[in-house]
Order: sequence, then structure tokens, then C-alpha cells
Amino acid sequence: MFKALMKLWLLVLVISLFGPTTESQQPTYLSHACLNATTFAINSTYEANRDALLLSLSSNGSRPSGFHNTTAGRSPDMVYGLFLCRGDLSISVCRACVTFAATDISRRCPVDTEAVVWYEECLLRYSDRNIFSVVTEAPTFLTYNSTQNVTQPERFNLLAGVLMNETARGAKELTDGKRFMTGEVSISALQKLYTLAQCTPDLSVTDCDQCLQRAKGYLPTGRLGGRFLNPSCNFRLELYPFYNLPSAVAAPEESKQNKSSQIPVLVASLSAISGLVLVSALGFLNWRRRNNQDKENCEEIQLLDLVNEHTGETLSGENVGKSQEFPSFRLDTLHAATNHFSDDNKLGQGGFGPVYKGTLANGYPADRPTMSSVAIMLASDTISLPRPAEPTFPARRSEHASNDGVFSINEVTISNFLPR
Repeated sequence: MFKALMKLWLLVLVISLFGPTTESQQPTYLSHACLNATTFAINSTYEANRDALLLSLSSNGSRPSGFHNTTAGRSPDMVYGLFLCRGDLSISVCRACVTFAATDISRRCPVDTEAVVWYEECLLRYSDRNIFSVVTEAPTFLTYNSTQNVTQPERFNLLAGVLMNETARGAKELTDGKRFMTGEVSISALQKLYTLAQCTPDLSVTDCDQCLQRAKGYLPTGRLGGRFLNPSCNFRLELYPFYNLPSAVAAPEESKQNKSSQIPVLVASLSAISGLVLVSALGFLNWRRRNNQDKENCEEIQLLDLVNEHTGETLSGENVGKSQEFPSFRLDTLHAATNHFSDDNKLGQGGFGPVYKGTLANGYPADRPTMSSVAIMLASDTISLPRPAEPTFPARRSEHASNDGVFSINEVTISNFLPR
């Protein structure tokens, strides 16, 4: 009774797979093998355990890893089984393939104690011996393109060998519960080579690598595509993308083309806008710097014109006459006293130009012009200023300065300053 119910359940699943809603998910059959070394009797305990195992596998077809192994029954009639879905497929495709295979394998191998079936999307196998975490290299399934050879076999074999080695190296590492890897390489300006390698996740790194290296050796060189399958691993090499590329999963073809055409335009627009903003900012800063420099130069010229008018000293430093009433100062001294003719030190604008306040080297604010003097200066052309007091630090003439006459800090000399 139990066995009849399980067969009825499997029959319902198969019928649902052929329905109009799931027809597109029907797996693509590749090959199968019924190992006829031993068989079991109809209605035996082993047959009941096998049917229970296939039911358990099909009910676990939605596992994210795309892999599951389990047992059914007890020794000596215990049955071991597993399934493996291709690593790039969705859960729904994996589930459909496993459900179909669970019934298909019992139809193809009705009384065999060990069997395996391969599809494009998955494999399913069972056995009366422990097949978990063990490399099984037989039976095998090999296909390759026998009608076309490559035009440059040496270059093709070199690139194919490097690509297959890298793909196998990546597949042996366990990632997200899978031992699965794909790869591609350009073999010409318009042609790429694609590879896929996969092991059952219950294998160790060493066993997976051993299985893939042997599988790779079965693929003929110089052929435009080939595939090798055994119960523990598989390897495939083609000149077209036969697996789901990461960029091809997200959207339909039309929307992908629209997105791919929009991305360069968006990047170019953002680059142009960023460049325009940067150029504008640099231009504004340069204009502001030049404007401030022109303003400062204008004020310096006006101040020098004032000094020249009363002292007779030219811009070249020539002394054509001195006035005791209007002593002359070095321009760098005036810069330091007025903080580079800062607007914060500007007192006003007279008939002859701007007037600034400042502190000379002696640091005494009392020596600054009074407000009444400033008012008179703004209203007239001339004003008498007191002679600056001596600085609060001693100064001595440099060896390069002249020793003739009395030294004065107001003369243009080279001085060395010493702290007290």
C-alpha cells in the first residue's frame, strides 16, 4: 500500500511537469547508466527503500545549494542517493529537474540496485553502497564537436588549458555550499571561449581537484567544444555562453540594451558637468585672486606716489631728496604695519587716496596718528606726522652696509636683529 501511494505521488509530479505551466522547465536529457551488476526483486524491501529515497530527494529539490544526499532503509537493504543541480540555475529549475529525474530514473532502470541519470540541468543517482564523499569516476559521458577543428590549434590549446586550469582551481573551493565555477577568455577580437566546472559539494578540495583534472584530460584538444560527465564532477568547454552569465540574469534583452546604452551617456554627462563646475570654480578663484592683487597693487602705487611726492624717492629706490617733516619708510615695513593694507586697517578715503592705520616696529599705539590728524589728512593734501620712535630691539648695521654717517633705522639698510 505504501509503495503504491509513493508511485502514485511520483506519477502526479511527472504529469504536472508536462503541464502547460511547467513545460518550459522540463529538463534536457543527456544520458543515463544502469549498473546491472546486481538487481533487486519486484516488490522487495530494496525497491520500497529506493522509492522512498527518490521521494525524499524530490521533496528536497528546493535547497539553495542545489545539492542533497540522503539514505533510506537499513542494511542490508539501505539505499544511498543524491542529486546535484548546475550551480548557475535557479531553485525552481533545480526543483523541476530533480522531481522529473526521481521518476525518470526508476523508469529507465526499473530493477537496478545502482543507477545514474544526467540532464543539462542536474544529475541524480542512487546505489546500494555508500557513495557520499567518495570520488566515483565511472560511468562517464563524453561529447565533443567532431566536425570542426580550430584554425590555430597551438594558440587555442594554450588559452583553453589556462582557462580550464583556472576554472578547476575555482571550482574546488566551497562557495555558498557549491563547488562550481565558470570562466571565459577571448581567443580573438570577436570570439570567446567559455568553461564550466563542478563537483559534488560533499567531496574534499583534494578529491574535487583530482576529479576535475582527470575530467579535463578526457576532453580532446583542438576541438571547438566538448563536455565530460561522471557521477562526481563534470567539465564543459564551448565557444558560446551555455550558462547563465551574471549580467544576463537581471533583465530581458531589451531592457539590458537600454541600460547598457544609458550608462555611458550618464557617465559622460556627469563627467562633463563635473569638469564644467571645476573649471568655473578655478576661474572664479583666479579672478578673485587677481582682483585682490590688482586692488592691493593700486593701493601700493597710490601710497608710493604719496611718498614720492613728499620725499622725492622714486620706485627704483633713488633718493632725490629728503624731508624731515615726511620721513620715508620701506614698503615691506608698511606692509607689516598695516597687515598688507588690510581693509580692517583702512580708515577712509581722502583726496589723494586711502588712509590706513598701522603699528610700527616699536609697538606703541600712542605713536599712531590721532583722529584729528586723520580728519585733517582726509580734508587736506598734506599733514605732519611724528618721527617714529626707536624700536624695542637693538639693531646693528650689517657688514655689507656703509659705515659712513650716523646709522638710522629709517634708512634703507641691512640689519641683524637681536633679542634683549
